[in-house]
Amino acid sequence: MVNEVFPGVRAEYSRYLKVPSTSYIDTPGTSHRWHLLDNLAELEDRGITPRGTLLCVHGNPTWSYLWRSLFAHVSEHALPWRIIAVDQLDMGFSERTGLFRRLADRVNDLSDLTNTLNLAGPVTTVGHDWGGLISLGWAVAHPEQLAQVVLTNTAVHPAGFTLPPALQLASHPAVHGWGTTTTDTFLRVTHSLANPALTPEVRKTYMAPYTSTAQRAGVGNFVADIPFADDHPSRPALNSISAAVSELTVPALLLWGPKDPVFSDRYLRDLMGRLPQAQVHRFEGAGHLLAEDRDIATPIFDWLDTTRQAGAGSQRADSIQNYRPMLAELDARTEDHSRAVVDVNPPRSLSWAQLGDRVNYLAHGLKNLGVSAGSRVNLLVPPGIELTTLIYACLRLGAVIVVADAGLGTKGLGRAIKGSGPQFLIGIQRALIGAKSLGWPGTRIAVEPLHPALSKLLGVTHSVPELISQGAAHHPAAADFDPADADADAAVLFTSGSTGPAKGVVYTHRQLAAMRDTLATTYQLKAGSALVAGFAPFALLGPALGATSVTPDMDVTSPKTLTAAALAEAAAAVDATVVFASPAALSNVLATRQELTEAQHQALGNVSLLLSAGAPIPEPLLEQLQQLTPHAALHTPYGMTEALPVTDIDLAGIKAAGNGNGVCVGTPVAGASVAIAVLDADGEPSDELTSDAGLTGEILVRAPHVKDRYDRLWITESLSTSIPGWHRTGDVGHLDTQGRLWVEGRLAHVLRTAQGPITPVHAEHLAQAVPGVGRTALVPVGPAGTQSPVIVMETVPRSAKPGPASAELSHQVRRAVAAAGIEVSAVLVVPELPTDIRHNSKIDRAHLARWATDTLAGGKIRTP
Repeated sequence: MVNEVFPGVRAEYSRYLKVPSTSYIDTPGTSHRWHLLDNLAELEDRGITPRGTLLCVHGNPTWSYLWRSLFAHVSEHALPWRIIAVDQLDMGFSERTGLFRRLADRVNDLSDLTNTLNLAGPVTTVGHDWGGLISLGWAVAHPEQLAQVVLTNTAVHPAGFTLPPALQLASHPAVHGWGTTTTDTFLRVTHSLANPALTPEVRKTYMAPYTSTAQRAGVGNFVADIPFADDHPSRPALNSISAAVSELTVPALLLWGPKDPVFSDRYLRDLMGRLPQAQVHRFEGAGHLLAEDRDIATPIFDWLDTTRQAGAGSQRADSIQNYRPMLAELDARTEDHSRAVVDVNPPRSLSWAQLGDRVNYLAHGLKNLGVSAGSRVNLLVPPGIELTTLIYACLRLGAVIVVADAGLGTKGLGRAIKGSGPQFLIGIQRALIGAKSLGWPGTRIAVEPLHPALSKLLGVTHSVPELISQGAAHHPAAADFDPADADADAAVLFTSGSTGPAKGVVYTHRQLAAMRDTLATTYQLKAGSALVAGFAPFALLGPALGATSVTPDMDVTSPKTLTAAALAEAAAAVDATVVFASPAALSNVLATRQELTEAQHQALGNVSLLLSAGAPIPEPLLEQLQQLTPHAALHTPYGMTEALPVTDIDLAGIKAAGNGNGVCVGTPVAGASVAIAVLDADGEPSDELTSDAGLTGEILVRAPHVKDRYDRLWITESLSTSIPGWHRTGDVGHLDTQGRLWVEGRLAHVLRTAQGPITPVHAEHLAQAVPGVGRTALVPVGPAGTQSPVIVMETVPRSAKPGPASAELSHQVRRAVAAAGIEVSAVLVVPELPTDIRHNSKIDRAHLARWATDTLAGGKIRTP
């Protein structure tokens, strides 16, 4: 049995050390007794030579116990890393010196300790809270020993920032003494920030060094030493460290809990500006005590390994043609007075010449406001002329457009905006009200002029018409702007959030251009085409393709609000030959087709290409769409926010493929390659890729238009690119003998049964073929390895309430699914399956699995 000195900490790690002080506040010849955790003895016992040392510095009011997960990880995996986690003087179990130790003293104290330890490089500093600043002070003072920097929820320089409310209260003279020292209130409040809550045992351990007023003196002094005021005694040391940090060139890793009431995302953005080389990961839902909220050990040591392997190259796929900027088509048509973009409600249009001028005028106005290459600009604007102008004005400047659409829902939208950290936010009035009330970052700009009183209330500084007018006075041309770097960031687009918090996906200018070129090549889209963009992401591409574009009159946050009449009116407005729309939108188009007039039928009859992406469309639905658009080639490309499109198939191809295990999504598009990482017996994908037919596994894609990276999600990105040059999609499927890809579901939705892994889509299709059954989801109940398959489904007509299916219907569904060799343990019905907001079609199977588990456990049956 392991002998522990603290819960989760081996006794052999805990040690005390007498350290001579060189601090001017100490009497010459003074030594102080430090407590630290150190795993060197364990490494020596195992015969492991350390590759380097992690020097871990806690903040206030924690102590070295904060870093116990790092010790456990190294011990469990026998990694060659020494870890030294200190208790700062007057903190933890280190000596109470009786002196007020300021920032400069604490940096000096840490140097005294490492000198006494004879610590040589390479050293990776690891810091949290004010320990982050102190660790950076040590780092900039020891460049010859420093190898890497790791920071979690800390701050370097508060210039222009107000003291966080929690620290304002703790610093107030009326509160400071009793709040931080006389009582243990400050400790209890800090511990309460953990999410999930600390166990009683862990909470008690954190409190152990601070059980009396005398032991808490350092806690109070730490708070008093926060140098927010310019004349604070520690401000010079802060300024010196802050300036020096910006000169660091070593690899850096920033791990962040965004639900931190003290060190919010603004401090993360500041650190990213000072350490542009840093890898960043934001843990949604985590807060100030990140080391308690999430596993930070695994990513830290994985990152340390990747820094040793740097320089391997990205091994990206080659572009299918030479790079042409996204604005090339617009710039080539400055004398073209035909329509470029059209709004239908209210009716309005711009010619190519007018759009080009408007883009340049707005770019000039934004530039004068401070928007420049690399600036992040959040666009909270519905598709149409205004959004098109804004997108291309930002691309003109090399600014990064952040497109987090309202389809994410208010909570998801707020997470996306705060996570991406835009410097500017441009929105309609409703979005600006949300920005004000929810504290979204960025200088606020209104799409339309607001009443001065409302502008002041919402913190709006300018309007788009004002900026366009400013630019028009100078009549700038494209040549007046520096061209954007092809490999610089161009856009942050967000996933739908159907499999967890929406992820920001970064595209460079080159990758956006590659997406345009892939679409143009695959579907023979030529300049002069006219398209209806009923799927918001495609509104971005119209001018780049040289196509006249129109967005139909619909609520873009709810695709199923698109009616047949609205689609037809949009098509008629531009004599459309191409339609992009989501499956949910097209379902409602079919449901409302009885309202179409003869003229509207004729407008849809002129469509020659209909594309639908976001989710599979059943063949019968496509047949009905073919009747509605008789001259259109119907295509359902497979792709994702990270790579669109990946494969393509048309209605004839779907018919030729017939039924099978999953949904046939066709063959790779121009420039793309697909491979399979085969699932093992536990349902986990291997790192070996195959293109052999009939083997089920995770789908990987390689293409020039695959995203550059996930935004501020280093862990997610490293997992998705664990095989160099390939993107792990998180989908599962197989290739057939003709090279066609069949999608069988999501990797996260694979059932881990005693008989092996089961993918859900085939069983769902079999169930849906039963008369009276609507949409279905096959979900797992039970622990991995022994999970039982459960069908949750809608019925036709709709069930009035959730619960078990009738005995007869259950029998028919079980028998149908048994044809795939799957024995269903239960069949449940619901009035409506929960889906994502953006597509209204991606079923939330994880939520349904939890609901089914609760329902079958005998709990009250609620609507999922």
